Amino acid sequence: MADPRAQPEHEEDIEGASPRERLVDAARYNNTDLLQEIIDECADAEAAATLLNSAKTVMGNYIYHEAASRGNAEVIDLLLDQEGFECDPISARDGNTPLHSAVDWVNRQGPSSWEEGLALIQMMVEAGTDPRIRNKASLTPAELADPSNVELRKYLEGACKEFENEGKKDEVFLDFADDLGEGENDDAGSVGSASDSDFDQEEYKRVREEEKKKKKDGAA
Repeated sequence: MADPRAQPEHEEDIEGASPRERLVDAARYNNTDLLQEIIDECADAEAAATLLNSAKTVMGNYIYHEAASRGNAEVIDLLLDQEGFECDPISARDGNTPLHSAVDWVNRQGPSSWEEGLALIQMMVEAGTDPRIRNKASLTPAELADPSNVELRKYLEGACKEFENEGKKDEVFLDFADDLGEGENDDAGSVGSASDSDFDQEEYKRVREEEKKKKKDGAA
């Protein structure tokens, strides 16, 4: 449900604004209706992704940062559903990812919002936002989290390990595909033309995206 703050009092402010300004407004005020309207105005999914991934504030924060820094789960959920959406944009000022911004929001809310904050961060991580990235202060989101918020820190530390393991699986898969391609080339040498590997990197990426989406849907 869109934040009521995003309604009438802001409608006049965004009239005549650029798509970037409207996106920033939608992210800040959890206005899913406005966000969906802007997405629908794009020619196709690729154009929508380009717009969503490039829209920034004057301070260099992407719209994902703006939503995460306010705990705007509904807008974040809609953003993460978009094909080609960048999960790990880096802010210009402090090098934060949206996950850093979300953790900072949880820290500012205090214990009464820890459960809500954990659910938000779980959604972000399960959609592919990387918990291992360090900001300009060399802190991961887990290290930025309030030390007394044990459950959040434990989750993020575990997520880092899971991402590391997934990365190792990917490397093994890619190495295997490369070896397979070399073997096919060797066999084809006797007939004068080397065949390409059956491994399709774009297809692999597509499958990985589907796996992330299944994880997210399963957690819903």
